[in-house]
Amino acid sequence: MESEQQPGIFVAGFVLAAMAIIVTPITAIGIISAVRDKSTATATVATTANVSLKEFSITGDLAVPAGNVTLAITNAGSQVHNLALKNGAGTKNISSGQTDTLSLGTLAPGTYTLACLIPGHEAAGMHAELTVTAGAAQAASGSTGGAHDHNATTDYVALDKVMTDSILKFPATTKGQGNEPLAPKILADGTKEFDLTTEIVDWEVSPGKIVQAWAYNAMVPGPMIHTDVGDKVKLVVTNKLPMGTDVHVHGIEMPFEMDGVSPITQQLIAPNTTFTYSFTTDKAAVAMYHAHNHGDVQITNGLFGTFIVGAMALPAGRTISGVSIPTDVKVSQEIPMVLNDAGVIGLSLNGKSFPATQPYKAKVGDWIEIHYFNEGLQIHPMHQHRFPQLVIAKDGIALDQPYWVDTLTVAPGERYTVLMHPDAKGTWVWHCHILNHVESDTGAFGMLTAWIIE
Repeated sequence: MESEQQPGIFVAGFVLAAMAIIVTPITAIGIISAVRDKSTATATVATTANVSLKEFSITGDLAVPAGNVTLAITNAGSQVHNLALKNGAGTKNISSGQTDTLSLGTLAPGTYTLACLIPGHEAAGMHAELTVTAGAAQAASGSTGGAHDHNATTDYVALDKVMTDSILKFPATTKGQGNEPLAPKILADGTKEFDLTTEIVDWEVSPGKIVQAWAYNAMVPGPMIHTDVGDKVKLVVTNKLPMGTDVHVHGIEMPFEMDGVSPITQQLIAPNTTFTYSFTTDKAAVAMYHAHNHGDVQITNGLFGTFIVGAMALPAGRTISGVSIPTDVKVSQEIPMVLNDAGVIGLSLNGKSFPATQPYKAKVGDWIEIHYFNEGLQIHPMHQHRFPQLVIAKDGIALDQPYWVDTLTVAPGERYTVLMHPDAKGTWVWHCHILNHVESDTGAFGMLTAWIIE
């Protein structure tokens, strides 16, 4: 016997089906949920937009309808990034290959600025406009990211002027200078004692940009230490930071208990306490000293310095790739060049960002020794215009076969020693050749300086 369809059940089913149609998603990126009461009927769009971060751009679904907006973020780059609504909510730092979400709440129609807030990344191109529309979102993707579409909306004349104006500001004066030589105290037994104090200080990275740097002796990089082979050395470290620290001398062979790795070789140097490192420098070295405890914070924010023992052997009297090195070659100046790209310091040379980077002067025919130190989180191909660089040592170890390059890639933790021999007058730029480490929509910045050859 067939059952009869009850009219009430049929009507209810029809109503339920109609309601299901109402709550079915009507756009590809939004879900409309009906919220009704006896007197009003309103609809709120909840949107999840996919956004990708990489060096140095923000791309993805950058146009959404008004309503509740959430960003599903993927770090497709090789380094750590984050994402924030300017003057609003932001994510934690996101490692390479990882994801996160950012709830922006209810956004009204308008234009909102997104940026990576890791120092230097926004200036390098990691900023984009999120367009919130009154109706269904139009398809949109991309990023200002330092790249320009060839269309009528780009003011190329203005971009030329911004770049030219930024370059003409070089060299700009800022407060503070790093790498100042640190004179030792000579103790009764001949030991050379170097006193270092760690503290957080105001540091002017570029004109008007003052950050809270973690510094040795109130400078970034910390003071340059230079000793001879065979010296007995003491580093007396007083900690005025809000957290514990230690000092690892990277590139000098140390006794185990002096290696500066808490809690393995020592206890942390607690705030307002002092620790002394004692060792003998038994061979030539190009080294750097830096914190090891929470180095991701302390080093990137400025706790690094250079430590040179003796001198690197020069390839005197040799001919390398057709270039003869004089038998009596003498170095006219020795330059430490510390590279950084993270923390509050950001993209910088010796703790400064262009146009506040130091210009260097030399004469035609000089032989100049440069030590590169990478205290950052990424590689930097360092390029000299016109003048090749003769690589004579790697990590403080003299090379049996020196070689010439015009661009030398320095990875995190590495040190290279090169000789430069200018042969022409002029002002010649010297910079990292990852181009968005030195240029952006706002002009030249970051890891750029110049040689003035007379």
